[in-house]
Parts: sequence; C-alpha cells; structure tokens
Amino acid sequence: MLDVCLLGTGGMLPLPYRALTSLMMRYNGSNILIDCGEGTQNSIRIKGWSFKPIDVICITHFHADHISGLPGLLLTMGNAERTEPLTMIGPKGLEKVVNSLRIIAPELPFEIRFIELNEAFEEISICGLRLQAFRVNHRVTCYGYNIVLDRAGRFDADKAKALGLPVQYWSRLQKGERVTYEGAEYTSDMVMGEGRKGLKVTYCTDTRPTESIASAADGADLFICEGMYGEEEKLAKAKEHKHMMMSEAAKLAKQADVKEMWLTHYSPATARPLDFEDKVKGIFSRAQMGKDRMSVELNFE
Repeated sequence: MLDVCLLGTGGMLPLPYRALTSLMMRYNGSNILIDCGEGTQNSIRIKGWSFKPIDVICITHFHADHISGLPGLLLTMGNAERTEPLTMIGPKGLEKVVNSLRIIAPELPFEIRFIELNEAFEEISICGLRLQAFRVNHRVTCYGYNIVLDRAGRFDADKAKALGLPVQYWSRLQKGERVTYEGAEYTSDMVMGEGRKGLKVTYCTDTRPTESIASAADGADLFICEGMYGEEEKLAKAKEHKHMMMSEAAKLAKQADVKEMWLTHYSPATARPLDFEDKVKGIFSRAQMGKDRMSVELNFE
C-alpha cells in the first residue's frame, strides 16, 4: 500500500490558497518527499502527517519554488529530535546547493547523505521501493521520478512439498531468503510464481513534453504531471520557459495509458484550474485537477 499526498500544487510563487510544489508518499513506516517548495511544512501539518519519519527527499531541480522550503523543514526535523540519517537525491550539485541553503540551518542532529544524479536514467533501491529518476527538458537540469513498489508472485505450496522442504522453511523463502536444508540450498524462485503487478507513481514537473516522460509513466497507477497553463494562447510562453500545457500533459497520460492523472504546478495566474477540466478530460477522461493535500491510498490489485 502507498499513501500519496499532493502537498502543494503551485508554481513560481505561493498563494494564500495554494502552496508551492511538493509531494509526499508513505510506505511501510517510511516517508518520501519529492520537492519542498515554500509552504510544504504547513501542508504537512494540515494533513496531519509527521516530519520526523521522512527518510528520503528527492529534488527535481534547483529552482526556488521547488527547494525554498528545505531549510525550515530540516530545522523542524531536527527540533523533532530526529537522529536517523536523511537521504537526499537530486541532480548533480545537490550537496553544494543544500549546504548553501544550510547557512541558516547549520547544526542538525542527523546526517544528510547525498545521492547525485548524473545519467539520463538511474534506479535506486531505497525503503523497500525502487526509485527511478529520468531526465526531462527544462531550462536547468531536471528529473522526474517513478516510485515503484514491486509485488512478488504467489507462493506455490506444491513446489515446496515436491522439494521436500519442511513447512518451517516456507516463510523464509517467501521473504526472499536462501535456505539450506540437509546440505542443499534453496532459493525463493524455486517456490514462487511469476511476479504480480505492483504499484507505480510517476511525478513530473517543469518540463516540455518528452518521450522519456511517456516511457517512464507507461502503465502508472498515478501520473502526477505539470499543467502550468490551460489557455492555448500561452503555448509560446510555455515553450519559451520550458513548461507544459494542461492539454500536453493529458496527451502524455493518454499515450502512457496511466490509470489516473493529477495535474499540478499551476501558474499563479491560473486562479481556477477547474475552468479547464472539461477540456483536459476531453483528451484524457481519467484526469483530475490536482489541489493542495489531494490524497489517495493505492493498493495492490
């Protein structure tokens, strides 16, 4: 099960009714935060979630509306008496950028471990999940992220019996452990069926449409994507600043055949994203206009 909360949906500057971009996911006692714009702390508090168990913070890129809330959040985590290490993932230069921001948060009771992304696609196993980073097309180096929760195949008791394994070893094999019994070694693939469909959340913002996005989002259970502008006359502006139209995001969702899409990262001039809902749904019917603290609990089929 994945708990997903879109903490903030604003781009460029915070508004009284819209925090800047941020997403939080919870899985098996671990929390993953993607981006930390201004207002992220407020949204977490209003949602009723906790700062302390954030294990991973992913940054898409180094523009202020995606990282300006970080120093305050780190201080709050420190004041919550956190001592466990924090992992931060982002583009090359992440450690330098974060340490520069930490001039106003120099002393923390926990270590920060940095993973800097260099390739067009990288995969990291963390918190029992697979985190996939894929480069997109913005004015600065920018990454989208997949959060993938795999699901093992069904345990085949008949196979285990045929191997002559006593029942007390079955659960260990189900967990992926190796078992030695009467001088022979057994592995989980000997008693497990093919892997079943897991869960995938794709998060992508501040970019022009790219094939890498459609490929990364393929079959996602939830695709959260930038929809900076709704008015087609702003296409030239979107291209100039390398942002995405709502209609373009909907076309990507349709191409990737995702189960559901949420739009986010609205222009401050877009006071009512719902005004464009019919147009977006005309392209991709399973689209939702994201709003602050919009949440869903994703479960295995």
